[in-house]
Amino acid sequence: MRGSNWFQRFLLPGFALKAVIIGGGYATGRELAEYFVPSGPWGGLAAMLLATSIWSIVAALTFALARKLGAYDYRAFFEGLLGPAWILFELAYLIFVVLILAVFGAAAGAIGAATFGWPELAGSALLALGILAFTAFGTAIVERLFQYASLLIYAVYVLFIVFAFASFGDLIADGFAKAPPPSGDWVAGGVTYASYNIVGAVIILPVLRHLTSQRDAVVAGLIAGPLTMLPAVLFFVAMTAFYPAIGSATLPSDFLLRQMAVPGFHLLFQLMIFAALLESGVGAVHAINERVSGVVEARGRLPLGAGARAAIGSLVLVGCMFAAARIGLVDLIASGYRFLAWLFLAVFVLPLLTVGTWRLLRPEPARPMEALP
Repeated sequence: MRGSNWFQRFLLPGFALKAVIIGGGYATGRELAEYFVPSGPWGGLAAMLLATSIWSIVAALTFALARKLGAYDYRAFFEGLLGPAWILFELAYLIFVVLILAVFGAAAGAIGAATFGWPELAGSALLALGILAFTAFGTAIVERLFQYASLLIYAVYVLFIVFAFASFGDLIADGFAKAPPPSGDWVAGGVTYASYNIVGAVIILPVLRHLTSQRDAVVAGLIAGPLTMLPAVLFFVAMTAFYPAIGSATLPSDFLLRQMAVPGFHLLFQLMIFAALLESGVGAVHAINERVSGVVEARGRLPLGAGARAAIGSLVLVGCMFAAARIGLVDLIASGYRFLAWLFLAVFVLPLLTVGTWRLLRPEPARPMEALP
């Protein structure tokens, strides 16, 4: 795309992937406790490195194939990858959206209740309104959210690790010094965590319009993995100070913040978590809007306007964030995410590594020469 700058080409896809993945569990540390802490400090870092590598490889292949196909929404992408079986991904993605929006709504409600004493519904409603406000006006404003929220999130995590070392750095050093070698489960933890999260690579396809070449696509994909995992690594290093007990903490972030006892930082961290929930929810709902808009445009109509995008977002949020939370779906986060990992391996990662790679390596068919006058 003409006029695209280096940030839009190389960093924005990584910021967008981080935006979709960070969500409630990663931002609060709950997912890190679920998938990395059981393997110990060194095993957890090894699992994170494995997950980062998987994200980078899959993102690079996804971005390159999307650019080759000219597919910048997930339906167009999977029609090119799976053919008539594209509906399998649609069904998997709907399960994913129901689960994560239920989790995000519950997390936002808990933040509002714990920080300001609000009813839990108030925090969930505020998050829903924020998601609608950003998704109603299309890709440009969503990209700005990814950019500025990412800067806030990285800055807060840097402060987090600085305060952690200042408050209990000796415990962090002891945690690594006395840690057992990585257990055999670290591979399973890394693969599982990477598998259910890597769907973010197709959720963020709308921001790939800035890529100008296949080289851009590959470089942006390889960078995306480390950009996405960096805050998690900083968080995990701080968590090792209280290994293994922190693995059972419902909100590891709150546990660590209480140990730091830095005035005002607890509020800043909670606001950062809300920003992480917001950008993750925006990414999930925006992908649905772009998928519907792509179908509308393919039929010769104008792209979706703000009203239509807001209406679709409202239906998705009401149906997922509130209804799903009420039937207890949030309580199934561990088993639900593991189920999604197998599902996305089957309908996304394996087809991408086989059919997708073959399509990328296959030479373009020669174009017929124009008839001479």
